[in-house]
Amino acid sequence: MIRRPAAWHVATLVAASAETSHARRLVFDVPTWPGNDAGAHVDVRLTAPDGYQATRSYSLASSGEGTRITLAVDEVPTGEVSPFLVHDLQVGDPVEVHGPLGAFFIWTPPAAPAAPPVQLIAGGSGVVPLYAIASAHAASGDQTRLRMLYSVRTPADVFFRSELQSFTTTAHPLELDFIYTRRAPQEYHSAPGRVTREQLTALTWDAASDPLVYVCGPTSFVETVAEWLVAAGHHPGRVRTERFGGT
Repeated sequence: MIRRPAAWHVATLVAASAETSHARRLVFDVPTWPGNDAGAHVDVRLTAPDGYQATRSYSLASSGEGTRITLAVDEVPTGEVSPFLVHDLQVGDPVEVHGPLGAFFIWTPPAAPAAPPVQLIAGGSGVVPLYAIASAHAASGDQTRLRMLYSVRTPADVFFRSELQSFTTTAHPLELDFIYTRRAPQEYHSAPGRVTREQLTALTWDAASDPLVYVCGPTSFVETVAEWLVAAGHHPGRVRTERFGGT
């Protein structure tokens, strides 16, 4: 892991596209960016014409060296920051970002070729930092066994669909499973619903494999999943969690 001191930077939006009907992918150019490890996040600060400021944290969907960073922002209609980022920010507009932030939740390719597997568990837009990990894994050619369980409302709400599918066909592929909570595709194996303890057991590495587990999503989802993992024998120190609320 490279030490990358956090600082405030000016980020200019250079590309934007719809991620889902209520989320937007944003690519920023940040000339002073020091690079970041997969799983890191930034604080985004907006300043209104009257001087009022609002700051919220967002996970980075990108990692590595270079001066481009990517966010995927899901709109919270009652939020102060996400509606502006999803609907109003235009290419060429600047924002302030503080980062890179986070050390506990980051992932870097291990030095040992026979490292324990990695389990990623996402709830909704909590997939963003886990996508960054899967992307870094694929780009590095790392041999670590990697598995993702992604709980999402409907197929239309999946972030990074094409990229995640591409990671399942690499030399050291991502094992990808979905849980649909509201509406599932016709070929789906069960009725839609929230993740159950039985599904979690069936679709993740077991405790005997000693996986390093990353869980990200809404607070209730993260707390429930983490509790079930520990009850199943996973060491608490091997379960890394990140929660989010309205922004």
